Amino acid sequence: MLCWGNASFGQLGLGGIDEEIVLEPRKSDFFINKKVRDVGCGLRHTVFVLDDGTVYTCGCNDLGQLGHEKSRKKPEQVVALDAQNIVAVSCGEAHTLALNDKGQVYAWGLDSDGQLGLLGSEECIRVPRNIKSLSDIQIVQVACGYYHSLALSKASEVFCWGQNKYGQLGLGIDCKKQASPQLIKSLLGIPFMQVAAGGAHSFVLTLSGAIFGWGRNKFGQLGLNDENDRYVPNLLKSLRTQKIVYICCGEDHTAALTKEGGVFTFGAGGYGQLGHNSTSHEINPRKVFELMGSIVTQIACGRQHTSAFVPSSGRIYSFGLGGNGQLGTGSTSNRKSPFTVKGNWFPYNGQCPPDFDSEEYFCVKRIFSGGDQSFSHYSNPQNCGPPDDFRYPDPSKQIWTVNEALIQKWLSYPSGRFPVEIANEIDGTFSSSGCLNGSFLAVSNDDHYRTGTRFSGVDMNAARLLFHKLIQSDHPQISQQVAASLEKNLIPKLTSSLPDVEALRFYLTLPECPLMSDSNNFTTIAIPFGTALVNLEKAPLKVLENWWSVLEPPLFLKIVELFKEVVVHLLKLYKIGIPPSERRIFNSFLHTALKVLEILHRVNEKTGQIIQYDKFYIHEVQELIDIRNDYINWVQQQAYGMDVNHGLTELADIPVTICTYPFVFDAQAKTTLLQTDAVLQMQMAIDQAHRQNVSSLFLPVIESVNPCLILVVRRENIVGDAMEVLRKTKNIDYKKPLKVIFVGEDAVDAGGVRKEFFLLIMRELLDPKYGMFRYYEDSRLIWFSDKTFEDSDLFHLIGVICGLAIYNFTIVDLHFPLALYKKLLKKKPSLDDLKELMPDVGRSMQQLLDYPEDDVEETFCLNFTAGVC
Repeated sequence: MLCWGNASFGQLGLGGIDEEIVLEPRKSDFFINKKVRDVGCGLRHTVFVLDDGTVYTCGCNDLGQLGHEKSRKKPEQVVALDAQNIVAVSCGEAHTLALNDKGQVYAWGLDSDGQLGLLGSEECIRVPRNIKSLSDIQIVQVACGYYHSLALSKASEVFCWGQNKYGQLGLGIDCKKQASPQLIKSLLGIPFMQVAAGGAHSFVLTLSGAIFGWGRNKFGQLGLNDENDRYVPNLLKSLRTQKIVYICCGEDHTAALTKEGGVFTFGAGGYGQLGHNSTSHEINPRKVFELMGSIVTQIACGRQHTSAFVPSSGRIYSFGLGGNGQLGTGSTSNRKSPFTVKGNWFPYNGQCPPDFDSEEYFCVKRIFSGGDQSFSHYSNPQNCGPPDDFRYPDPSKQIWTVNEALIQKWLSYPSGRFPVEIANEIDGTFSSSGCLNGSFLAVSNDDHYRTGTRFSGVDMNAARLLFHKLIQSDHPQISQQVAASLEKNLIPKLTSSLPDVEALRFYLTLPECPLMSDSNNFTTIAIPFGTALVNLEKAPLKVLENWWSVLEPPLFLKIVELFKEVVVHLLKLYKIGIPPSERRIFNSFLHTALKVLEILHRVNEKTGQIIQYDKFYIHEVQELIDIRNDYINWVQQQAYGMDVNHGLTELADIPVTICTYPFVFDAQAKTTLLQTDAVLQMQMAIDQAHRQNVSSLFLPVIESVNPCLILVVRRENIVGDAMEVLRKTKNIDYKKPLKVIFVGEDAVDAGGVRKEFFLLIMRELLDPKYGMFRYYEDSRLIWFSDKTFEDSDLFHLIGVICGLAIYNFTIVDLHFPLALYKKLLKKKPSLDDLKELMPDVGRSMQQLLDYPEDDVEETFCLNFTAGVC
């Protein structure tokens, strides 16, 4: 171990040396033949963790921060932790946290603001104590500010305690200091990779490089483009796309490491600790220019200085305050830009010359900084291993995520013989939305770092494969545990407001889990999941819709099919019979499933149909409900103003009408609906006519009317006669039943005459002699002619005739392409529609679009114009 900096309180652990300042790296005899796992630096004390899990401390002990009463000048073991295998430590100004391999946290030192989390009344705790309120939570990381503490759990939960003078706990402006760990609820659901703390500011880093900061911001150390303190977590937007993988904090400044090995700094720069060759403060993250030619893999912050390690040269660079020798440059001068720490540095994998004295060279393993001291764990060049790389986090310090290795671990145990810790691991993973949101990331080309409102950062194929491997295995105990965790722990905790887009991912991935498609789980998992989805606020729901819109068709169809199956399942239960006491909850369930389908259908329509519209059809509807009765109920709901756009709670009191969601009806069901609507409309028109006729008997000013729409036409002038009558007919009379009379014929129209009329008139109207339509031989379809001289009113009347035919239950043979119906629905036709009408032209246009080169004119040797009105 090499150490340098302030030694006035013995915090370098060099024993009884005369110097109070060590200006350049010096070997510590104590650590010869010892491997160091972690180092924590307080303002005037230091804590060392060895590979065997033992803890040694040295430095100032005025407030019990050493955890023992032995020598302060050299490292002494903290005997109270002798039974623990400590894996990580962190130090505040005068307090210490230690984390063992079981995820338990021990604390000692100053407790003036509750920073130990022990709920004690003592000012100082001189012997390590377990934080009992965290004993049932598996912690993987701890971080200390001067007077506050942070912890990250395996379930991606962030806890905080201690002083909150500047908002460093992230619990809000009204929150005072906390003497026990408090969950930061505003961060729930986000998959975190790291927690970090400065003097009075805090940060968390997500798996996809998003940074949230809060606390003191006097010098811009939160990087939020101002100097206002923050009392709740705020996203540092400017670094979102920079692939940040590690953060460290000084007293009032912050440094961030990117996946490419770049370094950003911001905050207080009065001593040059930002490395920008100035002493200015920076309220926005700024890249350290002089390190841009090197790949940095480790960074560390002291109180007012910063260190960086470049493995290609094996050198450590430092900048900032140097008054206590903490820069290791051989002087007490401050450095405003990166300066090489003195030492015979040797790069990993470097070539040793024949006369090389390895004892005089240092191969860096890891650097540590804090307070006004710095350390470097090193080995000799001849037996050195690769140095730590902060760009690739230690898996043991990360949250649970579903991945190939973890599933293999679970499946390696015989069925029915899971150890308790494995069951707890499965439960913890599937009880945490944060863990699921950190699973199945698109790691190829680091794509998940592009996560945003348009890209989820999820590898959906990986999600499908891993879920299938896990649930379809010969381990029913796994499926049972996963189902129980989703039902009892995960879904009930979901909220409508989410802190970040990364907290939305499991809404994409969970439908891929086979458990969701199991009818036994519809009411316990799928429907509650759908309820949470429907209840999302507008902003997160919009992001989810954006993500759905770019899914591959099979993946999008999977979600649609899931909720179609849920609807069918519920309708079958309804047909069997639902007890009155359960009607309300049944209504809520059915509304939920249909609302999810409605959202998916809206996305499908907005994006030009990811899947064909008929994939939303639920063919079983015709068998499971009385469509005519459903339609009548729907009409009544509309008449009484029952709004189906209410929330799900209010909808539970409104009987479900499938007609509210017409996109689920296939052609047969829609025909039934159309006929039902026509019968109702006709009956209403007839009733209105009868009422008017009755009134005319008593009030002569009211004229009697025919309850039917009568068309009297001559066969030889069928078009002219029909048009003449229809021009004079009021719109309201179109809703009456149609009766057709051919002049000179005695036949009574019981339906047959009407059908003959429509057959004859449509044949006439479509005849080329009128020039209104053009016939296309290739497709055998017709379209409007651009050379017609007919009045546009005639086209309108043709539409009226078509409408009357459908309204009066008569099928007419119209050879129009799909484009006509798109136009009626105000939807934009596509090239596929042109292909349907004009196959040759459509294919030629497609070839032009598909041609990859720039020499279009030379290759195709023609130019042409194709017109379609």
